[in-house]
Amino acid sequence: MAMFHEGNRALQDKYGGRAVADKIIDLVEAPTVSDEFKEFIESLPFFFLATSAGENTDCSFKGGEPGFVRVVAPDRIIFPDYDGNRMYKSLGNITENPNVGLLFMKFGAEEGKGALYLRVRVSGKATVHDEHEALDSYPGAKRIVEVAVTHVFPNCPRYVPHMQMVEPSRHIPQDGTDQPTPAWKEIPPIAELL
Repeated sequence: MAMFHEGNRALQDKYGGRAVADKIIDLVEAPTVSDEFKEFIESLPFFFLATSAGENTDCSFKGGEPGFVRVVAPDRIIFPDYDGNRMYKSLGNITENPNVGLLFMKFGAEEGKGALYLRVRVSGKATVHDEHEALDSYPGAKRIVEVAVTHVFPNCPRYVPHMQMVEPSRHIPQDGTDQPTPAWKEIPPIAELL
């Protein structure tokens, strides 16, 4: 899969960016996840998932315990699909168009202060598995999403704010415990359907 399409190239040419874009990709883009990227990705408690199918474009926040995203091979990433709002926006898009973008960010470090990466992009093709060998290793997971990696590259961290996590979400599934009910599930017209 090519990194740039005609629209990218037209704007790179219009604004004088083609040479810089090509050099950045030559220097940092890879078709697989390096050990350094693996360590970064698996250390995070969240990422953003972009999907699209026809006119339906979606970007979702995905969260869990650090390590919930696993790099199982240099060209393969998995993550659990936990209980959600039952709209299946991301998963539905994946069934129509497997092309996905994953954005991994670290807000707790500042550029130039020992942070190796603050933002890493992964592109690939996703599949949804109702049955998967890793499913039982994720408490509360309903299914597994597997991404065949096509592009990996660090992204400029200059606009990433310095933030600190106060505490993890109380809704992250834990082995042997019941999840608290999210407030939206208690809205009467919705609660009646659940």
